[in-house]
Amino acid sequence: MTGTEQADLHVGDEVEVEVGPVAHGGFCIARHEGRVVFVRHALPGERVLVRVTEARDGQRFVRADCIEVLEASEHRVPAPCPYAAPGLCGGCDFQHVRVSHQRELKATVVREQFARVAKLDVEVVVEPVAGDHDGLGWRTRVEFAVDEVGRAGLRQHRSHDVVPVDTCLIADERILATGVLRGHWDGDDAVDVVAPSQGEAVVVRVPSGEADAPTVVEHVETPSFSADFEVAARGFWQVHPGAAGTFVQTVLAMLEPREGETALDLYSGVGLFAAALGEAVGPQGKVVAVESDAGAVAAAAGNLARYPSVLAIRARVDDAFGVPRASKSGPAGRRGQRPRKLRRHPLLPLAADLVVLDPPRTGAGKDVVAQVARLSPRAIAYVACDPAALARDTSYLRDAGYELKGLRAFDAFPMTHHVECVALFER
Repeated sequence: MTGTEQADLHVGDEVEVEVGPVAHGGFCIARHEGRVVFVRHALPGERVLVRVTEARDGQRFVRADCIEVLEASEHRVPAPCPYAAPGLCGGCDFQHVRVSHQRELKATVVREQFARVAKLDVEVVVEPVAGDHDGLGWRTRVEFAVDEVGRAGLRQHRSHDVVPVDTCLIADERILATGVLRGHWDGDDAVDVVAPSQGEAVVVRVPSGEADAPTVVEHVETPSFSADFEVAARGFWQVHPGAAGTFVQTVLAMLEPREGETALDLYSGVGLFAAALGEAVGPQGKVVAVESDAGAVAAAAGNLARYPSVLAIRARVDDAFGVPRASKSGPAGRRGQRPRKLRRHPLLPLAADLVVLDPPRTGAGKDVVAQVARLSPRAIAYVACDPAALARDTSYLRDAGYELKGLRAFDAFPMTHHVECVALFER
């Protein structure tokens, strides 16, 4: 084909392709007669046979699974899990890749996102999280889907279909020991299993037991900070047992908090960073933690009680700053609703020495970043689970007068494409 013509590919078609670079999201990029093909279960440099799994009229790309390797990469290994294969579980992206090379691929993605979105060349190495060796047995929180006959399993990639499984190799062995995969779960949509750092694994049926979900205790131990945190079993906590401590230690090392300083912990959850900051700034300092989830704020009240300098506020971060919510419907919300009054939270300080941002996958966004910069902090630590959102917000911070001064990346989700970054910004 020549010019702008593209191959007409349909679901189920099988074609040979040369696999190109890794892409954000667990795919590699290939091309077939002018059409971009996002391929799972492949590696850069391989020649593979793929089967098209998604193809839509008018799209310039299709999605496909590698079903046969014709020329293998030196970094390919046999996937340890039998369910990490085309058409089966979608939870793991890289089980066919040597663990050390998984981290190299993730570093490539981080660099590419910063180059493309933030127009910055960054040097980054994806580091293992404390306690990780072979990338298996690390996940301490797993939500198993339940199929129509009551069997627990995991979902296919980009699908609501449930794949019944008899094991999950990335799950903590205590999760499997509960027998969740041998049970029958009639009437449930899902089954959450949590293996906390202290105590036995907890099973929560969803939605039947959601209102009665218990709390668990998570212990964090670092060279400079130690504390216990009460968390709802279905609340947010890092799923890798070494992640919370690793991130706290990294943030403290970057910010170097001093006694008497004022700090903000935005998207604060149950108070992990707020507690560490509260201990560092001491009783003469001040820490304001902002979190929207009612359960997390309630847990934070207990977790932060020993730190007199810490105040927890229940609010969305954009609401607390008095800026429009980042939504398609705009500040007015749903059609027919009155526009929200934009009013800054009276307990939010007008200036701060330090800010920690730990937003959801979508990132903080332009308006929140602008408000953070108006506080004139001497340093900002940004904890990000999506490198694209971090790169975008890096551009916003640069426009507001803050430069990227440090960047570390951690393999907090081995065998998947996910990577956690911690970035330092200074004026």
